[in-house]
Amino acid sequence: MALTLMYITNQPAIAQIAQTAGVDRIWVDMEYIGKEERQGGLDTVKSRHTVADIRRIRPVVTTAELLVRVNPIHDASDRYPGTEEEVEQTIAAGADVIMLPMFKTSAEVERFLKAVNGRAKTVLLFETAESVENADEILSLPGIDEVHIGLNDLHLSYKMKFMFQLLCEGTVQRLCEKFKKYGVKYGFGGIARVGLGMLPAEHIITEHYRLGSTAAILSRGFCDANRVEDPQTIRDIFIEGVRNIRLKEAEVSALTNEQYEENLEIIREKVGRIVAGK
Repeated sequence: MALTLMYITNQPAIAQIAQTAGVDRIWVDMEYIGKEERQGGLDTVKSRHTVADIRRIRPVVTTAELLVRVNPIHDASDRYPGTEEEVEQTIAAGADVIMLPMFKTSAEVERFLKAVNGRAKTVLLFETAESVENADEILSLPGIDEVHIGLNDLHLSYKMKFMFQLLCEGTVQRLCEKFKKYGVKYGFGGIARVGLGMLPAEHIITEHYRLGSTAAILSRGFCDANRVEDPQTIRDIFIEGVRNIRLKEAEVSALTNEQYEENLEIIREKVGRIVAGK
């Protein structure tokens, strides 16, 4: 099964380019509560999208799905509506899929699932140490369509230096095995373009297939549309980049278990070098 590829943008023109190139989900990212405190000193994506962005981008997302990441569970204040109202607005604006980030307990997840009430697909983003600890209780709840492992915040939660350390020491594998036991679709982290970077995407794609993952985010390393201004350049990056990912998937889907293990050893070696340099 090909990976469900997801890309974060609130720009209709970029969404249309990504969709045409074969991206499966366009991702509007409304999460901001607590994010600056967690990631303030890091070079991470802090989108601060809004419900207006969902409405603006909805008409162009026709063949892909429109995924919206809402804020962590929260009560209403004078600065923002509570979770229930935020979910209502998100559904009314046209979200196909709604993702809950930064939960720790089954009670939080239950509150989210009750708010959605089957009106959109639900995705849980496992990215806290507590969510991992409480995974069995959480996964026992009805109404969960998919789960995703957020490597960025989860590695911070474990006080690691680099997010792909979670692949090397077994946390991602243990979670994937648990997800499989509960019969829920799962994905993890993000990927850049094939052949680029200190930890090239082909190694991560191979690990997705070893672990039975079904989804990945296209990272800024794939295409940072905020820095590349020329639409044709962006279009070329997406068309070539998605094509190369699909070609690599076809190749790695036929690997043996021994070859998958060899790839994991390459990841461990490369991650070790990256961590040593931090």
